[in-house]
Amino acid sequence: MGTLRITGVETCLTAPNTQRLIVVRVHTSEPGLVGLGCATYTQRHLAVKAALDHHIGPYVIGRDPNDIEDLWQGMMVNGYWRNGPVLNNAISGIDMALWDIKGKLANMPCYQLWGGKCRPGARVYRHAGGREAAEVIDSVRRIMETGCRHVRVQLGGYVGAGVQARPKNAPEGVYFDDKEKLRRLPSLLEAIRNELGDEVELIHDVHERLAPIDAVWLARAVEPYRLFFLEDLLAPEDIAWFAQVRSVCSTALAMGELFNHPHEYVPCVTNRWIDFIRVHLSQIGGVTPALKLAHLCGPFGVRTAWHGPADVSPVGMVAGLHLDVSCHNYGIQEWGVRTADEHEMFPGLPALEGAYVYPTDKPGWGLEFDEKVAAKFPCDDSNPTWTVSRLPDGTLWRP
Repeated sequence: MGTLRITGVETCLTAPNTQRLIVVRVHTSEPGLVGLGCATYTQRHLAVKAALDHHIGPYVIGRDPNDIEDLWQGMMVNGYWRNGPVLNNAISGIDMALWDIKGKLANMPCYQLWGGKCRPGARVYRHAGGREAAEVIDSVRRIMETGCRHVRVQLGGYVGAGVQARPKNAPEGVYFDDKEKLRRLPSLLEAIRNELGDEVELIHDVHERLAPIDAVWLARAVEPYRLFFLEDLLAPEDIAWFAQVRSVCSTALAMGELFNHPHEYVPCVTNRWIDFIRVHLSQIGGVTPALKLAHLCGPFGVRTAWHGPADVSPVGMVAGLHLDVSCHNYGIQEWGVRTADEHEMFPGLPALEGAYVYPTDKPGWGLEFDEKVAAKFPCDDSNPTWTVSRLPDGTLWRP
């Protein structure tokens, strides 16, 4: 029997639940041995597909899929410029598929390749929201009734979205009142605590939409409400401000959804500026760098909380789940409830059971992919609008 080789790379675009997902299949010279990966960058899906079809895919054809580390390093440097979101996602799609293949060759789930389980399943958090505090409280209560005790709470989306009137001749965009957020979020958290007490662990996502000095103020203002964590308080460009946040309060902090480059997340960990790392696995290049990041975080007391909303494909979610159960310094897993269409498209996708999700003991990720079902949900090619945030006077504001 000759050396195993990669014989093909397929990129599939599909949009169940309106979310544009990128699924990668890596084929090998062994009949039926195929790996699944996630390359989902939903805002630039066509760019990622082009990178896979014309550059990253051809680079790995003919190579041994067992050599994951060497292949990852080669994919990263082959284009010379590196650590951007398009190429990182393309690399991730192949990287995750290679780990799936490795697990299938070993006839064991991927978490066994990394030392086995530290826990039987991953505890999750879910999302609650509403236009007013009473609606948010009702939403939280419904989630708690399922057995889940970790809940992200959002008031009117980002709190402050669409509150103020727009100026004349206002450009298009999602208008956001940053000062309204500062006023309303502490009162929302106070209302939830008064109504539901300390039985619920609260999370709030700022989505990086504050000026740094306002972010420092907000972290201190919400300290009395004992959040499980305050998420993405600062933009990646402003991470040095976490030192000021740490100096004024003990609010637990999570960060990383927008990170692509190691020099964004490494300082946050080694300076102990954050308590939870929140990267989107495919944005940093897949499972290979995520394993290294998780190991880096351990000695610094930082726990994992991988990004996991609906715009992560089920393949990416399951990859994160395998990391969750095998990583000692795991903290929590965001888990967007998947639709019936997604479960049909990805046979083997674990279902949420109360407050936990459990991986299967099947080899690799334990997932299949039904391309016929995926074809029922074509992607549209429009640009997103929710990313174009504007302040009340029309100034464009980055997420």
